[in-house]
Amino acid sequence: MYLNAFLFAGAVCLICQIVLDNTKLTPGHITSAVTVIGALLSFFGIYDKIISLCGAGATVLIANFGHMLYSAGISGYVEGGILGLFSNLLCSSGIAIVSVVVFSFIFTIIFKPKD
Repeated sequence: MYLNAFLFAGAVCLICQIVLDNTKLTPGHITSAVTVIGALLSFFGIYDKIISLCGAGATVLIANFGHMLYSAGISGYVEGGILGLFSNLLCSSGIAIVSVVVFSFIFTIIFKPKD
């Protein structure tokens, strides 16, 4: 499991770094693309299989954010229709968003950028 997690996360990071180095895409473009790819893989039922095979190697990547958004949206739609889709969309990923904001704030206080 540890080897699969390392290889999967490393392969995704390698592919993203190669795209970043060889195209004019910005890190924001690549982050958005990987999030959409995670949602598409979730749509086709592939991302759940990747998570069961790779464990944390698949859940710490930004692609998992797309997977969480898709999964929460679909479960909200099943439970409450179109309004449930929107009301449930950020429920499962809310903790990830809040933690990113809090940790980013803490790290900007601790570390100063170099000129």
